Amino acid sequence: MKAWTIVKKGHPDQAFELREYPSPTPKNGEILIKVEGFGLNYADVMARNGLYREAPPMPFVPGYEVVGRVESEGPLKGKRVLAFTRFGGYAQEVCTPEQAAVEIPEDIELGQALALGTQYITAYHAAYECVNLYEGDKILVHAAAGGVGIAITQLAKAKGCTVFGTASKPEKIEFIQKNGVDHAINYSTNDYESTINSVLGNDRLDVAFNSIAGSTFKKDRRLIGSGGRQVLYGGAERSGKKFGMLSTLNFVRKMGMIVPIFLMMKSKGIIGVNMLKIGDNKPDVLVRCMRNVVDLYKAGTIKPHVHKVYDSNEIQEAHAALENRGTIGKVGVRW
Repeated sequence: MKAWTIVKKGHPDQAFELREYPSPTPKNGEILIKVEGFGLNYADVMARNGLYREAPPMPFVPGYEVVGRVESEGPLKGKRVLAFTRFGGYAQEVCTPEQAAVEIPEDIELGQALALGTQYITAYHAAYECVNLYEGDKILVHAAAGGVGIAITQLAKAKGCTVFGTASKPEKIEFIQKNGVDHAINYSTNDYESTINSVLGNDRLDVAFNSIAGSTFKKDRRLIGSGGRQVLYGGAERSGKKFGMLSTLNFVRKMGMIVPIFLMMKSKGIIGVNMLKIGDNKPDVLVRCMRNVVDLYKAGTIKPHVHKVYDSNEIQEAHAALENRGTIGKVGVRW
């Protein structure tokens, strides 16, 4: 079987090779999936650039989610499934624990099914499990036109929240408004902190969902009020910068120092989300999120938006589009 392999860090034109591998054999408790297509996530971009700590040593096959049909024996044999992989997803065949797969409707489009994976499950865990949103809550969603941002917005609107969302281009601003964002902010032309302060006046945010980190982290901390929480699930500001320890230290410096006693005194919280760690150490939580997300899709509560499903020979183009923030919604690849 073939798999796209990251052989060195850097630009996607040089980083990827399509390599031949033996077909995998499922271990006890695993299933074998013939892959229809796989999803791209920003963590893949970070891994390709050598900036993702969890990534295996190069060369390795990236990828966190696949859609395909189960070929091995068991209750899911012959079923079309959405499945999580701990890397290895950019392959024509994958083995993964049976509990990391959930049956999906036959008629759901590939791109939408892939969006229900990392993006919507991350959003569900962040917005419905790490915090409990209530009607009237005021929240901020960074990168609201990205896969997780779109999902959090829809989940928050289902709870009756007021949503502030950031994006970088006029067409993305138009999209996030249609997706439910009440106050859309073009961060390339406006300082989002000043804009939100002008709307809130003396009021404060209840939750800030942040996939950017870096310099935005301090701003968010100033924007949330008593009982407010910062939910951090990415570090996109680090991507695209120079490699090396100094760049990493500067990224961390921008986030500032956190003194726990001050969090208690001001009744504020900071929550980190890494679904790889949830999958490793709390697989039952991952399974619960997967099933609930599929149920929400069937009920029509969430509507995944797909930027594009690329052909497998367009992996470099797909990665470049995602890295350059030229996408709105899910990016997938079909074998």
